[in-house]
Amino acid sequence: MGNSYAYVRVSTMKQNEDRQMIAMDALEVPVKNIFMDKQSGKDFNRPMYRKLLKKLRPNDVLYVKSIDRLGRNYEEILEQWKILTKEKKIDIVVLDMPLLDTRNGKDLLGTLIADLVLALLSYVSENERDTIKQRQMEGIEAAKQKGVRFGRPPKTLPDNFEEICCRWAEKEITAKEAIGLCNLTKATFYRKVKQIKEKV
Repeated sequence: MGNSYAYVRVSTMKQNEDRQMIAMDALEVPVKNIFMDKQSGKDFNRPMYRKLLKKLRPNDVLYVKSIDRLGRNYEEILEQWKILTKEKKIDIVVLDMPLLDTRNGKDLLGTLIADLVLALLSYVSENERDTIKQRQMEGIEAAKQKGVRFGRPPKTLPDNFEEICCRWAEKEITAKEAIGLCNLTKATFYRKVKQIKEKV
């Protein structure tokens, strides 16, 4: 029997990993064997996942809370599954999906069932994300057509902006003083100056 490992992933630094960590603690996976990434699952170029791969040895067991913690890309999940089970020769246990437990059904039928379930889940998961993205894009487009503006509102310029620009251009005041008088950031100041020049 090999060692027990766990992989935990949250998409951003703000997301909470407690739910996954509690599940791994209940399995008594040693803390030193729990590898966690705090970044998107769009690909497998993640530092802790890469470190985990180097640690794994034949007959080790890798626990993940759900299949989407491994990743979000259908093809890449299948590829990593093959690397883990065929090349690394480890077992994978997906806690939220008992059928995805390679310790069970080591015969041809068991392997086939696990592979089919994995392929189906990965496809459904990716399809859901694509559907959500499509709905978001449609919602944004519909809002734009209704006149809703996205992003930060444009910075209000002082009434005497052009006068300040002229004073700066004639070297009566420094750029720093002009920016301070306009209450703008350096980048915004120069961008607005450029816009005015283009209109002339």
